Amino acid sequence: MERGGEMKAYERIFVIVLDSLGIGALPDAEKFGDEGVDTFGHILEKMGRLEIPNLQKLGMLNLHSAGDMIGVEKPLGRYMKLAEVSNGKDTMTGHWEMMGIETKTPFKTFAEHGFPPELIAELEKRCGKRVIGNKTASGTDIIEELGEEEIATGAMIVYTSVDSVMQICGNEETFDLDNLYRCCEIAREITLREEWKVGRVIARPYVGKRKGEFERTSNRHDYALKPTNKTVLNALKENGLDVIGVGKINDIFCGEGITESYRSKSSVHGMEQTIELCGKDFHGLCFVNLVDFDAMWGHRRDPIGYGREIEKFDVNLGIFMEKMRNDDLLIITADHGNDPTYKGTDHTREYVPFIAYSKTMEMGKALEDEHTFAVIGATVAENFGVKMPEGTIGSSVLEKLG
Repeated sequence: MERGGEMKAYERIFVIVLDSLGIGALPDAEKFGDEGVDTFGHILEKMGRLEIPNLQKLGMLNLHSAGDMIGVEKPLGRYMKLAEVSNGKDTMTGHWEMMGIETKTPFKTFAEHGFPPELIAELEKRCGKRVIGNKTASGTDIIEELGEEEIATGAMIVYTSVDSVMQICGNEETFDLDNLYRCCEIAREITLREEWKVGRVIARPYVGKRKGEFERTSNRHDYALKPTNKTVLNALKENGLDVIGVGKINDIFCGEGITESYRSKSSVHGMEQTIELCGKDFHGLCFVNLVDFDAMWGHRRDPIGYGREIEKFDVNLGIFMEKMRNDDLLIITADHGNDPTYKGTDHTREYVPFIAYSKTMEMGKALEDEHTFAVIGATVAENFGVKMPEGTIGSSVLEKLG
């Protein structure tokens, strides 16, 4: 984007994270138990075709084709693969790296045996509730298993997953939402200890009175660790720029560097919010996480549901692209993989897409792949003339997008 031989900055940048849409195993995937994974590719192979005309136009299938689908002759976007340099494959690690933080020590996990008795004892004492569960489980399954007991006894369902997370379920009618949040805040404080340090504590409210009727609500709340360093988001905010978070962005960064936040009920709702924000005046970054790809379909190993979610996104992507202004930049990416055809229920260690589009781009093309997600934050920082915080990583590719 040039004027008079000089780079002209974009007025607004929209970074949309399709949570877990990986595009093939990283070279070190075997170390993470993820040899041969390919979230997008295996979904395409399973479904044969996806109705994703807008992602096709931007170059998604030029970047990574599979099944019966191939790239287009003249893509509109600039595209490449990004590798993750951090030691991990979770939500926080991926998003933090996008904004300049390299995580070298992975967060604690308790998937094999549940949380230690000492942790549970302290949690029970401070919350005033008996803990049931304390094992690795699917959120919907454990509510079906223990929801009636929780309602009848006033106990508290605590569980984990292969991620670095403690999740606490509470029935909104009998536990009370504010009380659930209070207990999660206590759990967050307890799990700040080094030996128990998990990446997130998550409140998982639900409604219903008996098995077969239980349903999780949209009042989920994530209590994440505070980022270990200032990020590009802090730098933008400190320089008077807007930093708008949609979905769970505010939770992932503990509000650090965020000037405005919108919770989403679903990934479709998140895109509807983003489309609405596209019609408003602001100067800075709109950072969007669309979680259903991961939470609803990846972890549940449902490639068909995942594929349909991608198709729903593509419909709203078309609406968003029409609404974009000439001085807007769109970046579509992911934070890790979650191959719904793979063993287990864990995230998978994969490359992620980087697809950039502006109405001012004369033509799309492939860019040279990059070794870190941090090019995203560095590109945003350079665009707005903001210095990267000390201790962050990443170099800008802004010039390649012009």
